[in-house]
Amino acid sequence: MNIKLPEYVDTFDDGELHIKFDPKLDLIAIIAIHSTQLGPSLGGCRLHHYSSMDDAIYDAVRLAKGMTYKAALAHLELGGGKSVLLAPEKITDRKAYFEAFGRFVEDLGGRHITAVDSGSNIDDMENIATQTRYVASRRSNGSPSPYTAHGVFRGIQAAVKHKFHRDNLDGMHVAIQGVGSVGYDLAKELHAAGARLTVTDINQAAVATCVAEFGATAVNNDEIFSQACDVFAPCAMGAILNDVTIPKLNCDIIAGAANNQLAHDHNADQLYERGILYAPDYVINGAGVMHCAVGFTSLTYEQLHSKIELIYDTMTEIFQLSDTEKTSPAHVTDIVAQERIAKATTE
Repeated sequence: MNIKLPEYVDTFDDGELHIKFDPKLDLIAIIAIHSTQLGPSLGGCRLHHYSSMDDAIYDAVRLAKGMTYKAALAHLELGGGKSVLLAPEKITDRKAYFEAFGRFVEDLGGRHITAVDSGSNIDDMENIATQTRYVASRRSNGSPSPYTAHGVFRGIQAAVKHKFHRDNLDGMHVAIQGVGSVGYDLAKELHAAGARLTVTDINQAAVATCVAEFGATAVNNDEIFSQACDVFAPCAMGAILNDVTIPKLNCDIIAGAANNQLAHDHNADQLYERGILYAPDYVINGAGVMHCAVGFTSLTYEQLHSKIELIYDTMTEIFQLSDTEKTSPAHVTDIVAQERIAKATTE
C-alpha cells in the first residue's frame, strides 16, 4: 500500500502515532511516541486550538522528539513522547473529557506517561489518574513550575558566564516573553539576583503582577523581540524564533523555558551567524521532566535538586563544544543527545 505521509512524519525515526476520537465528548487526541529506547516515553498533555489536524500532528511529532533528547541529556531512564488534544470550541464536561483521554493513555500499556502542559492543569491530571497510573504532575507531587524555572535560571547563569564572563546577574537586562507559572517563577529568581526585567504576556493580570512585585517594565507582545537586552527568555509557546522574528532581535543571549523555540533548523544557524548565544530549550528547561521522572524512574526527590543544578554544567559543556566545533549550540546538543542514547542502548 502506497500511503504518502507528510515529510515531518517520514523523519520521525521509528516513532509511533496514536489517535483517539470520541465524538460525544468532542475529543480528538494524539499521542506521539518518538522513542522508548531508554524507557517509557514521557511528555506533557497539551490542549490547544489547532487550525488543522496536520498542525496538531506536526506539533506532537516535534515535541515528542524534543522530549527524547531532553530525557537523554538529563540522564533519565525515559524516552520521549507528547500528548496533543485539539481543543474544541467548548469542553462541556471537562472531567469526562480528561477521563476519556486517561483511558487512551491506559490503552498504551505504559508505553507513554502523560503530564501537565500548556492548556492542561493539575485537576485534569487527577481526572486522568482515575483511569490510568501513567500520569505525572499529580497534586501530591506539587507543581513542576518552580523546578523548571530554577533550571532555566541556572542555564541563564551559565550563558551569562560564557558570553560576558560574569558570575552574577546584577544589573543584567532580561526580557521575558510569557509570565505564566514558569515565567513568573523565573522572573522572581531573576529579580532576587538583581536583574532588570521587561515582560510581556497575553494575560495582562500576570504582567501587572510582575510590574508590581519586581518593578518590571511591561511591553506589548510584538515589542518584546526588539527590546535591547542582554537576555531574551521565551517562556510561552514554541516556534517563536523564526525568519520573521530573528531579524528583530536585539539581544546577546536567548535562554528561556518554552519548548521548540526554533521554527526550523536553519534558524539556529541564523542566530549563530548573528553572534547570539542560544541555550537549546530542551536542555535549559529539563528540570520539568526531571520532576516528572520521580516515581517512574530511579530518581528520588532527594536527588532531584542536585540534578537540576547540573543544568549549569551541561549548558557550559554545550557552549564550549559549540565554540570548538564552530557551529550552533542547537546542532551540538542534538549530537550529544544522540550519542548518549546510542551509548545507553549498547551498554
